[in-house]
Amino acid sequence: MFLAARDSVRDVVFVDGVRTPFGKAKGVYSETRADDLIVRVIRELLRRNPSLPADRIDEVAIAATTQIGDQGLTIGRVAAILSGLPQSVPGYAVDRMCAGAVTAVTTTASAIAVGAYDVAIAGGVEHMGRHPMGEGADPNPRFVSERLVDLSALVMGQTAENVHDRYPTITKARADAYALASQQKVAKAYADGRLQPDLVPVAARHVDSGWDLVASDEPPRPDTTLAGLAGLKTPFRPHGRVTAGNAAGINDGATGCILAAADVAGELGLTAKMSLVGFGFAGVEPHVMGVGPIPSTEKALARTGLSIDDIGLFELNEAFAVQVLAFLDHFGIAQDDPRVNPYGGAIALGHPLAASGVRLMTQLAHQFAERPDVRYGLTAMCVGLGMGATTIWSNPHFNDAADTADAAGEPNGARRSSDRAPAGRSPRSTNGTGAAT
Repeated sequence: MFLAARDSVRDVVFVDGVRTPFGKAKGVYSETRADDLIVRVIRELLRRNPSLPADRIDEVAIAATTQIGDQGLTIGRVAAILSGLPQSVPGYAVDRMCAGAVTAVTTTASAIAVGAYDVAIAGGVEHMGRHPMGEGADPNPRFVSERLVDLSALVMGQTAENVHDRYPTITKARADAYALASQQKVAKAYADGRLQPDLVPVAARHVDSGWDLVASDEPPRPDTTLAGLAGLKTPFRPHGRVTAGNAAGINDGATGCILAAADVAGELGLTAKMSLVGFGFAGVEPHVMGVGPIPSTEKALARTGLSIDDIGLFELNEAFAVQVLAFLDHFGIAQDDPRVNPYGGAIALGHPLAASGVRLMTQLAHQFAERPDVRYGLTAMCVGLGMGATTIWSNPHFNDAADTADAAGEPNGARRSSDRAPAGRSPRSTNGTGAAT
């Protein structure tokens, strides 16, 4: 039998990740279909990895939060067919709101780990301009009548205000300062050519003006200032702290990645950009969903035998500045720690819900290549209705000698990832199964 044939789980590697440039709702993609965005991503993954035979892809898992219209009809299968993959390649749709692409990755990676698949494509797409979050939803009245959740749980901006209430030291001034830094880091990343290599240009049609080639993200505002941020309205609460400037926007875009068993990647001549160590999902009170990444990270660390001090790079989704700051404060990490979102984040780049998780992973993979002194990195995000999602990855470029040589010159007191696991434990890859590799 299948299970009897394997006595351990396999290592899973992240081979490649790409994304469309992100657009503003009603912006550059206003007349472009969501399924065409994800098809563009899949085709680019195949173009960039010519040694991968299309018929070796065992699954296509694509996430979308609003699974209707051009994001419906089992978007993973639709995208596989439209991308020109063999009709023998199956596909399915995933929904875990903002963590949709993360869930597509961890679910297919788990199947690879136990031998059900060898290679999979995972990603997400969200066209929030065409399908606003919650479109067509019918929340059960028991949520309110039985006081299962606070009413504010259904409005993400209000949940961010609630997190500010819970952490009074996270002031609006701190949130604005973090938001400004995100814009500045994205501007620098573009100037340094860090983001462009994995952006897939998209031909976007407009009835009035014809076709445009979208080759860069639409949302960033490099001219942002603290004074400008301070003057923005607080739409979710009078005299509140959450604004359009210290939160991610309403965006359109798609992401995708190739995952494979490490031995199969070697067989096919595919290069591993990082290896999955483990992951964790956790639930929290829905009305403070922004704190979700704290317990999901604690769970992922505990299950992999690592501590927060072992993490050398963090890619944290910036749905709201306050939720990132709550995470950093909890783990004792400085707001300006250079390990955190080196290329900037969603406050500047945008957050097309279910697609964002693979953006975080793709940026982490690039940072690993630049940082051989870092052994482990993580991606984490908060999730609607009160959840958190965290994945931990290891760096195939890790060089202990580089780590040791660089330790004396750590900027701003940043802690480096260590080649040593916590006392009495060894780093292990669970690949979602709980079994060490």
